Amino acid sequence: MNRINKPSPARPFALGIAVAAALVLAGCGSDAPAKPEPPLAGARIGGDFTLTGSQGQTVRWGDFSGKYRVVYFGYTFCPDVCPTDVQRIAQGLKRLGTTDPAAAEKIVPIFISVDPERDTPKVVGEFAAAFSPDMVGLTGTPEQIAAAAKAFAVAYGKGEAQPGGGYLVDHSRIVFLFGPDGAPIATLPTDKGADAVAAELKRWVS
Repeated sequence: MNRINKPSPARPFALGIAVAAALVLAGCGSDAPAKPEPPLAGARIGGDFTLTGSQGQTVRWGDFSGKYRVVYFGYTFCPDVCPTDVQRIAQGLKRLGTTDPAAAEKIVPIFISVDPERDTPKVVGEFAAAFSPDMVGLTGTPEQIAAAAKAFAVAYGKGEAQPGGGYLVDHSRIVFLFGPDGAPIATLPTDKGADAVAAELKRWVS
């Protein structure tokens, strides 16, 4: 049975606590509708990293300041789940662009490889571009990837060897949305399809 993309049960993350928190409503007494607080507000997820872009350039988290950021960790040799998730991210952004182009322009999708052994800058760049010309593909050294994954509460590790060579990579399957200041906002429901992704983006991007 394919074990791909299963987060390691042995590694605790603060993410579980943050996601489990209910949406907190603003105090009553105002005529305006109460605005819900983001489900990941205050969670210690994300932070600075140093990775490599498709042209071999150094890319840091701070380079995206002022933009909403959709972040997904995966790998280009993934046979099923990663392409599906990334496609739904790209489709969700495209659909948002048809109804609210101003909001869509504020968002940058970022794909970060957890397989630096095979995902070179060129490979990860071509993979990201195949789904959207706006998607940023990033990779790095094993140490850089490990540091970024730790900051974003992502678990990963080399999985099953495949017949004829190669291997799978087990990893957390979470799509994060961050605000222009880099603070975590919510997770995106790629498992529910592109329309659900677009709706969640529209809910939080202003």
